[in-house]
Amino acid sequence: MVPPVQVFPLIKTARWSALLIGFIYGKQRYDYLKPIAAEERRIEEEEKKLREEQERIYKQLSEANSDTILK
Repeated sequence: MVPPVQVFPLIKTARWSALLIGFIYGKQRYDYLKPIAAEERRIEEEEKKLREEQERIYKQLSEANSDTILK
């Protein structure tokens, strides 16, 4: 088997730095986007309730129109 390669310390430091910077950036980005996503979910939920209410009303109206003596 081949012995492990000795990596230059500057390259190791650069890799770990990039990893830590990535973690920090990801955390900041997540904290920025979290309230926006929550607001979008709330709006979506309200629109869904309105859409379901409109569908219910439409269904009741179509049932009322179909109930006639001429069946």
